[in-house]
Amino acid sequence: MGQPRSARERCSCSNTNCVERPLTRLFEALGRVVAAHPWPFVLLPLLLSAGLGAGFFFLPDLQTNDIEGQFTPTGGPAKAERDFVRRHFPTDDSERFSAERLPTEGAYAALIAVAAGDVSVLDVPARSEVLRMDAEVRDSDYRRLCARSGGACVSANPLLPMLADGGDLPELRFPGSGDAFLGTALGGVRTDGGGRVERARALKLMYYLREDGGEAGESRAWLEAFVRDFPDKLRTLNLTAVEVTYFTSLSRQEEFEGNTKSVIPLFSITYFLTITFSVVSCLRLSCVRNNIWLACCGVLSSGLAVLSSFGLMLYCGVPFVATVANAPFLILGVGVDDMFIMISSWEQSSSKADKTDTKSRLAETYSEAALSVTITTLTDVLAFFIGTWTAFPSVRSFCLYTGTAFVFCYVYVITFFGAIIVLDHRRVKGNRHWLTCMQVKVGKKSCLYNACCLGRCSSEPPEPETSEAESEHPMSVFFKKYYGPFLTGKWVKLLVVLLYGAYLGGSIYGCTQMKEGIDLRNLASDDSYVIAYYDDDDKYFSEYGPRVMVVVTDRVDYWNESVRNDIEACTRNLEDITYVDRNLSLSWLQVYKEIAERRLININNKDNFISNLSVLFQYYPSFEWDINKTAEGIDASRFFIQTVNVTSAVDEKNLLHQLRDRAEQCVVPLMVYHPAFIYYDQYLVIVQNTIQNVVIAAGAMLVVSLVLIPSPLCCLWVTFAIASVIVGVAGFMTFWDISLDSISMINLVICIGFSVDFSAHISYAFVTSGESSANAKAVGALHQLGYPVLQGAVSTVLGVVVLAAAKTYIFRTFFKIMFLVILFGALHGLVFIPVFLTFFGCFGKSLPVTETKAVDLRFVSKSVIQYVRFRDNKDCP
Repeated sequence: MGQPRSARERCSCSNTNCVERPLTRLFEALGRVVAAHPWPFVLLPLLLSAGLGAGFFFLPDLQTNDIEGQFTPTGGPAKAERDFVRRHFPTDDSERFSAERLPTEGAYAALIAVAAGDVSVLDVPARSEVLRMDAEVRDSDYRRLCARSGGACVSANPLLPMLADGGDLPELRFPGSGDAFLGTALGGVRTDGGGRVERARALKLMYYLREDGGEAGESRAWLEAFVRDFPDKLRTLNLTAVEVTYFTSLSRQEEFEGNTKSVIPLFSITYFLTITFSVVSCLRLSCVRNNIWLACCGVLSSGLAVLSSFGLMLYCGVPFVATVANAPFLILGVGVDDMFIMISSWEQSSSKADKTDTKSRLAETYSEAALSVTITTLTDVLAFFIGTWTAFPSVRSFCLYTGTAFVFCYVYVITFFGAIIVLDHRRVKGNRHWLTCMQVKVGKKSCLYNACCLGRCSSEPPEPETSEAESEHPMSVFFKKYYGPFLTGKWVKLLVVLLYGAYLGGSIYGCTQMKEGIDLRNLASDDSYVIAYYDDDDKYFSEYGPRVMVVVTDRVDYWNESVRNDIEACTRNLEDITYVDRNLSLSWLQVYKEIAERRLININNKDNFISNLSVLFQYYPSFEWDINKTAEGIDASRFFIQTVNVTSAVDEKNLLHQLRDRAEQCVVPLMVYHPAFIYYDQYLVIVQNTIQNVVIAAGAMLVVSLVLIPSPLCCLWVTFAIASVIVGVAGFMTFWDISLDSISMINLVICIGFSVDFSAHISYAFVTSGESSANAKAVGALHQLGYPVLQGAVSTVLGVVVLAAAKTYIFRTFFKIMFLVILFGALHGLVFIPVFLTFFGCFGKSLPVTETKAVDLRFVSKSVIQYVRFRDNKDCP
């Protein structure tokens, strides 16, 4: 061992991956230590998990499900704009409340009353029930806490005073203007040619509460009681003429926080499915050589990894968000795959090492399996930690928790699970029953006894381990004799090329149709009362969108006519956007000019302009809230424009881009703002962040492949598979009604790591094959690795399949994209890459191989990259 390496060994190292050799020796040494002293490696992970698991004590403090904080980009422009509005236009909701002037959504309860049947909500029966419902909401506590203007509670709807008068309604014009704007109060409106309302299907009532001062806590309590008690009140009212849906400013957040709790019961189902799959895969008829305990401890190892990693992250103060609840499902599937790698290598080690020497066998196991697990873990962990470079805190938290869990899963597999293998081997050597650990006696016993204990009626001693390890798995035979020859047929290869063309074409088309941004309704569960409210709101009140503030952010000389003209030009430029109705704009400056012209007031000098503002406020008191006047002049002021037909994520994105672009073009310092822009900001960074993370992660995977896989051709096919799978997943997201948001972005990052797992082994097995023809190389690669790819796909899907039954978008989306990742990854590994390699794979020179020491993956769930060792090369080029 201490002798210098021969020239042949040095030459061999220069032509292969020199990283592999020292790692192999390190793992062999670790295997011998674990085999000699298994109990410390069993107890230490258990104690470490218990200690780190105490971090869950901090879970209540770190369970952060703030929608704005987690699902909007950090440092979004709208957040700075909101701060500016707060500083320069303070609110006073106890005396001068105005909903359109709020820097936030405010504290409110909202009702939508839809007329039952095909009648108008303005008909007498419907409006009388609306008034009864309104009286029920406006109880004594509400009247004490309501937002006020002019000494009275702000009306929930500008039509309520007219409805309360009884009799025939006065002539209504839609959408109206000013304080009588009905665009967001009356829905499903039909008008005559002159804009007079003939009928309407829905009324929206908004009950605003005070947030300033010390009433915020009481207002929140009132809203919580409203959500709790209002359904019972509706039943008591026995409304027949209208159908009512409701919502509060707290509803979205409360419903989102309940999502994590709804998925907890699915954990038990997932663990049951995974344990069952593991046990069935490891099941033996012999009661001695049964691997059930190995299967159960392998699942336990994954559970310990979740406990340790989550506890560590909680100790470190990393926020625990709803998206992190997806992680245990994924970790369980990956951990089981690693377990199968270890079991498979252990079983085969009996034919390569002294089967009576546990140290030699475990060293052999570690030299093969641990290195393979290291590669796949490294690629996955890299993908997750690169995913932390994002503007979305929810993605950052998920990647930190999951990447750390993968590290612990890896550590526990090569320590805890390796020690369990040793202890189980001692039981097998002692010929002890897998369940009772009682020694099984071999002799003349009854057929029933022999069947239960030996797996057969015969009382002959069990077959030696080597014969079982050398047996061919039926699925491997299927890939060798049937599937491989079928796939490499001339006409089948042509069909595969056409299939790939259809796949790629559909994927590219889907990418061009992809929607961006998270729909806030998707943060609630399917059966939430919030969904019904959103449906009615979209159906009846989507014509008129946000009323946007246009803020002059710096001091300008408003008394200078040229400056006023510049401001008007900028306003007209904003009104020219297709999403803006110029007839509904509101400008204090324009009104002030009209008043000055009528009253012959000279506003062309500073003193006159400032002193005569009081005249404007006499006519329009609310305009005083739109001017931030100081001794030096006017520090800031704001106008309002009304948006229309903002009905989709594409409209929201275009509206935000166009408004901000035109505001930047203005010669006057302008800013546009609405509270909804906090969420619209995701459109500015979601595509950029996704592309950035995917490209960096793919580049990192390529570097890892080049360093650890001694075949440039193989690395080329790995890169091709990563790109192809990502395009496929992104494109087919559109067909499955999945938008590109912070949730789906997580899964696209995961996609990279799994693409490597599914593609590298097939291409590398092909380029290292000693067969002469390309078809034979492809059949050999499928024979060796086809079943592991299939089994790996099944085990990973089993880990997340229960999420398909979840009632929330977050968890269903995780399942959908993971399913697409596994499906397309397996499709590339089992269909596309083997066929394409027969066309292009022979352009590269096969690696010279006289002896390969590679892991036989007949029973392995995750497909492992095959590493070729040039130990007996006669000639070193």
